[in-house]
Amino acid sequence: MRYAVVSDVHSNIDALDAVFDSIRDDDALLCLGDIVGYGPNPNECVEKIRARATATVLGNHDVAAIDNFGLAYFNPAAREAMKWTQSVLTPENLAWLDGLGYEFRMPDFLLVHGAPVNFFEYILDKAAAARAFAATDAPLIFIGHTHIAEVYSLNPDGTIEHAHLQQGGEIPLRESVRYLINVGSVGQPRDLNPRASFGVYDSAARTVTIHRVDYPIARVQAKIVSAHLPDALARRLLVGR
Repeated sequence: MRYAVVSDVHSNIDALDAVFDSIRDDDALLCLGDIVGYGPNPNECVEKIRARATATVLGNHDVAAIDNFGLAYFNPAAREAMKWTQSVLTPENLAWLDGLGYEFRMPDFLLVHGAPVNFFEYILDKAAAARAFAATDAPLIFIGHTHIAEVYSLNPDGTIEHAHLQQGGEIPLRESVRYLINVGSVGQPRDLNPRASFGVYDSAARTVTIHRVDYPIARVQAKIVSAHLPDALARRLLVGR
């Protein structure tokens, strides 16, 4: 089975379309949340994920769109964008988001937005990765949230290895090793690579591959400006941070 794994679309339909153009028709789609927030096309992104995804979990921006949860902790640009997002989301798309869960478990993998159990924790170092591994027995954990593509590997002796995947790359899944893989962000990468990021998990080949794809950033920037969203949200797309 092959799964395309996406996260942090953030209302960027142009980036999502580029990702969809890069995956196979028979790939099952897994979405790690934050479909909305920041960008100019929340309804289009929700509708595409609704139609295509096999499983989707909630991100913190999705929850904020539903009931303002955590909005007080957003930075001013994120808060302004969320208020705009709430004003344009259709009742049908909002209701669909409201029906999602915080995690999705299969025998060989777990989907969460930020971390197991503490769903919106940011995993940015080995200490946080160790807490995540301890919170679940899943052999393979897929996350997003930080917008940084990377992998943490828990060896049988308890040591943790780490590698950035800024330019993409293949991760061979070794026996008796557990993995925490951040597939990066489709719609707002923050690892200094502005190309959309997503993962492909091949359960038969026992590999996860991170892909980076180009999309028309200038078009998205123009739409952000037209929607009167904060200029900073447009500028950051070009530099990937």
